[in-house]
Amino acid sequence: MSGLQNQPRPLTPEEAQRRRKRSLAIAAVLFTLVAIFYVLTIAKLGPQVLNRAL
Repeated sequence: MSGLQNQPRPLTPEEAQRRRKRSLAIAAVLFTLVAIFYVLTIAKLGPQVLNRAL
């Protein structure tokens, strides 16, 4: 063994930009799904959920 570790090569600026765009797209999709689930949950509970004793 030569003792060298298998280190990843540095990203080119183009690769880094593509990775960032992909990460932002994934974040946008996740945020949209969370918003949809939140709205559907509130809609399914109905308006009476706000008329409860605190």
